[in-house]
Amino acid sequence: MLDAIYDEVDGIEKMNQPVDNFQVGGTHYVKMVIQPWDVVDTWPIEQRIGYYRGGALKYIMRMGEKDASLQEIQKAAHYCQKLAEVLDGVAI
Repeated sequence: MLDAIYDEVDGIEKMNQPVDNFQVGGTHYVKMVIQPWDVVDTWPIEQRIGYYRGGALKYIMRMGEKDASLQEIQKAAHYCQKLAEVLDGVAI
């Protein structure tokens, strides 16, 4: 399902890439030498988990208010994918 969401807009299957390699809704972060997520990933694990959960929640809650609903859900999915990568590296 998530693959279909990304394919519909970009024509690229992004879900198979590490999330740091792409951005939903622009390129302003991926062009940075140090991305905001690089800084967040230096935080303690509990803070990282909370940040990525909060980011996903933000995009779900504002769905359709700022950007198109599909793009908002893609951004939320991007945060969820980043959270999954963090959790994959930690035993909780």
